[in-house]
Amino acid sequence: MTVPRVILASQSPRRRELLTLVGIPHTVLPADLDERYRPGEQPAPHAERLAREKAAVVARREPDALVIGSDTIVVVDGDVLGKPNDGQHAIEMLTRLSGRTHVVMTAVAVEWRGEVRSWVETVDVTFHDLSRADIDAYIATGEPMDKAGAYGIQGFGATIVARVDGDYFAVMGLPLQRLVRLLEELGVRYAFGGALTLSRPE
Repeated sequence: MTVPRVILASQSPRRRELLTLVGIPHTVLPADLDERYRPGEQPAPHAERLAREKAAVVARREPDALVIGSDTIVVVDGDVLGKPNDGQHAIEMLTRLSGRTHVVMTAVAVEWRGEVRSWVETVDVTFHDLSRADIDAYIATGEPMDKAGAYGIQGFGATIVARVDGDYFAVMGLPLQRLVRLLEELGVRYAFGGALTLSRPE
């Protein structure tokens, strides 16, 4: 028996592209959440909480669906870099990341029939040295303005990344290999081509 319906609880076009890449049919139903940090909350637990809450919000509305939630953050020197507020903010972020290694944390959560599994994938990303002219030219493309850390590895930003130590797809926004492992824990098997079937009795 196949899973009847998969919902991505995110409006990220990158996450949708990645599910499509591995052939998993899905619909998009974003969760509307307060994504602010709680007092004393650390980056990884924050990302995992948001991924689980996104999945839970949508699962309550669509109880028969398998729901995937995810959240990505960029961390440097212990500070979380969100989406830039404006061009100057993007300049500051990219200047700070230039020539250095930072951490990308992507949490993924899957909720299915009242059970939830989640994980935080952590990846080290190293930038080339960037001149101010490089930074200005990149910002002029518009790409940095809606992305955590002011860059997107799947776009023009691919040319400023020197090295990725870990899951490339987690940097894009959805760790596909971890997603498949979480599905297996819930009794759902991924087949090449994208079909999701139940691997344990109803």
